[in-house]
Amino acid sequence: MKPDYDSLYKIAENQAGYFTTSQARVVGYSWERLSNLTKTNKFIRIEKGLYRLNNFPFSSNEDLFLAILKSGPKSILSHETALSVYELSDVLPGEIHIIIPKTRSRRRKHVKYHIQKISDDEITKYKGLPITTVERTIIDVLNSGGDILQVKKAIIEALNRGMTTKAHLLAQAQRSSPKTQRLYNELIKGLNN
Repeated sequence: MKPDYDSLYKIAENQAGYFTTSQARVVGYSWERLSNLTKTNKFIRIEKGLYRLNNFPFSSNEDLFLAILKSGPKSILSHETALSVYELSDVLPGEIHIIIPKTRSRRRKHVKYHIQKISDDEITKYKGLPITTVERTIIDVLNSGGDILQVKKAIIEALNRGMTTKAHLLAQAQRSSPKTQRLYNELIKGLNN
């Protein structure tokens, strides 16, 4: 198969200029070709199995794209990291939170992995990143013992910005534990949205 730069560019364009060896292989790039193109500065080798298009504009979320690509194709940003991406919290998490399938490795510096079941309807793309929906994000933070005041602020902000509704949040809470449902009901009382 002849290497297809346009297809590789489309892949990388949706990932802040980054791509994996596996993604490049699918569009015709052998390891040898990647190595040669790295030597000629067409691509930059970030680490084993991860490359970047040279001269691609930098993004404010590069660390998140890298964490997702390093974690595997079914990885999804979640919890406090997702709140931050949605700009529903002014607290920057100390770790990147990612939901991964059970079969993935769980050891990466500054990354907190969550092995949880997740449905397709709880996953979306936001700013090009695979991420839990607003509703799933808020309930995940609540369920994991996150700061209640931050969760309440996130709920109010999401409702005010039209990112979700009380009904959608309630439906997501009902998929969770009875304890989380009670916490959600307490938080939602008295909100006027």
